[in-house]
Parts: sequence; structure tokens; C-alpha cells
Amino acid sequence: MSWSTIFFICMALVLSTQTADGYKYYRSARCVYSDDLHDMEFIDSYVFNKVEYIRFNSTVGLYVGLTEHGIYNADLWNKGPIVAQEKTQLEGYCKHNAANEYSNILDKHVKPSVPRLSSGTPSSGRHPAMLMCSAYDYYPKQIRVTWIRDGQEVTSDVTSTEELVDGDWYYQIHSQLEYMPKSGEKISCMVEHASLDKPIVEHWDPSLPESEKSKIAIGASGLVLGLVLSLAGLIYYQRKKSNGRTLVPSG
Repeated sequence: MSWSTIFFICMALVLSTQTADGYKYYRSARCVYSDDLHDMEFIDSYVFNKVEYIRFNSTVGLYVGLTEHGIYNADLWNKGPIVAQEKTQLEGYCKHNAANEYSNILDKHVKPSVPRLSSGTPSSGRHPAMLMCSAYDYYPKQIRVTWIRDGQEVTSDVTSTEELVDGDWYYQIHSQLEYMPKSGEKISCMVEHASLDKPIVEHWDPSLPESEKSKIAIGASGLVLGLVLSLAGLIYYQRKKSNGRTLVPSG
């Protein structure tokens, strides 16, 4: 299982001042790096009234002015001792603290709890049956839930929630599949997460309780009956129209 690169901010130091007439100035220093600790950068930004006017980036190794005033200051600061101090922050602060962050927080994985699949009544009415697949109490946030039907991934008639925050550092997600039941088919829900050595796969058990079978049977029967009645009405209307007669109820 492959995961896209995720960027973390391991440090954000903000120094802010505001005057009585509403002018606001702040400085934000941050370390940015990928989940494998590569491509690490130290960025130090100076902002006045929401406009960043000068920035130090460890990859560039110099201050860069972003406004006329910032260009003037960058020229001065790059000639003085302050730029040398900025260059030490990547090794002295970012890389040193990144290892601590990973060992204490970012490398913690908690496996999701995936109960057996449950059935329900779809809200759209296009299909008589619906299955629900849920994953609870997992960390980190990134997760993938897919439906497999007879060996093929299902991409239509699937509705999934976003990853929901439980409020205790854990997450949950719910996915629904609306479908038309077929005899002998095999439907499964597959959950992939960084905490798992292999995906969790839950299969839909066709040996449902009688109450579940009744719900699906009634839904399927109702759908078929509706189609038959609609077709019969259309044929009846076409015949009467071709005869050139219109039925008038007799009193």
C-alpha cells in the first residue's frame, strides 16, 4: 500500500505585536518536512498587516524580499551576522526536534476496529438493498475504504463520509453501498490503513437473519412490481391510442 507524501509542521514560533491604531506585525518560524524526514526546510517569515514582506528559506540560504521594503531589508540582513544564525536553525532546531516529534507522536499507529457489515434501507430508492461498512478508533487520519463485488472494485453507488474526529485523537469513517442483490454474488469491504500489515476485509454474510432477508425481499419485490405495473400501463395506453378511442367512465 502506497501513501502520498504528507507534510508536517514540527515547529511554529509566532511572535506578534499590535499597536493601538491597529497595525499588526508578527514573525513566524517553522520547520516543514515530509513524512520520511526528507526535503526538510526551515522557513522564517516576517508579516506586516497580513502581508509577508521578507522570508528566510534554508534551501535558498538567504533572506528574500517580497515587497519593496522587504527587498531593502533583505539586502542589509544578508550582509550581517543574522543570516548566519538563521542557517544554523535547520540542523540545530528542525532536524533535532523532528526525531523527537516522530518518536513521541507522529509514528504512533492505532489499528481501526471494523465491525461486521450491516444492512439497511437506502434513502435514494434506486436500489432495494444497502450495506454499511465502518471503521472506528484509528490513528493517523489517512485511511482507504473500498467495496469489492465478485472480485471487482465497486466505484458507483458508493457514499462515504470524511474521516470524522472522535475528539480523543482517534478517527472514524463510514461507507455505504447501494445495490441490487444477485444470487451467488460475493460482496466485501476492504479497509487499508498505515497501522495494518495487510488490509482488513469483511465479507457480507448471505446467511442473514430472517428480518434482514425480509427487508431485502420486500424491497426487491416492490421494485419489480413497480416496473411491471408501469410497463402494463404503457401497453394499455398505447393500445387505446391506436384504436382512436378514449375510455370514459360510465356512471
